[in-house]
Amino acid sequence: MKKPVIGITLDNEKPGGYSKFPWYAIRHNYLHSIELYGGIPFPLFHANKYVEDIFHIIDGLIITGGNFDINPKVYGEKQKATRIIKSNRTNFEIAICQKFLNSSKPVLGICGGEQLLNVVCGGTLIQDIRNHNPNALKHEQKNPRNETSHQVNIKKNTKLSMIMNKIEINVNSAHHQAVHKLGNDLIATGYALDGTIESIEHIKHNWCIGVQWHPEFLITNEDNLLIENFIKTAGNI
Repeated sequence: MKKPVIGITLDNEKPGGYSKFPWYAIRHNYLHSIELYGGIPFPLFHANKYVEDIFHIIDGLIITGGNFDINPKVYGEKQKATRIIKSNRTNFEIAICQKFLNSSKPVLGICGGEQLLNVVCGGTLIQDIRNHNPNALKHEQKNPRNETSHQVNIKKNTKLSMIMNKIEINVNSAHHQAVHKLGNDLIATGYALDGTIESIEHIKHNWCIGVQWHPEFLITNEDNLLIENFIKTAGNI
């Protein structure tokens, strides 16, 4: 198998903190979880004019999360975002995701990346889980992100269940939004015990999965299996 080049979306920040100038950011474990399973991580800056060129360079795409919201107007909601929005990032991620959905190259949406994938396919989001369901679990967990905090039940006979060979898993959790109405050709493959959709997959694409947790921490065997299968698929395209 060749070493697949994996495009992975960056977060962008305004001046302050790391630099007095605008800067990009990504956690160490996003990149090195790819490296661990034989992929070459290729961080993606936000430039729509290069989407076509980037698509031909990379063999797989990971859309990452971040502490921001997709502008609700993008999926037809009138209400304002409950947190900051990053339009340049979102516009780029939409463009590159659409390109991949029209190909056989694998796509993995992580946390906010799952939400982006759902929106690209015509779906909507729950603006804030606690407001939507006051009895919901704490999806922004208080314990460290490199620990699990709640259970997810995986549907049988889905791609995700076949990859993990399990229907009950434990995950970490760092989100205040979630999938609401499913996008076209997407199915929900995993649910938290409070009914929140925790994973989705595209039924017409070769390999297109979104998960609401952060498998790049490689906490569980199931996290490892997911990243490994994604990298393997990208290497065989």
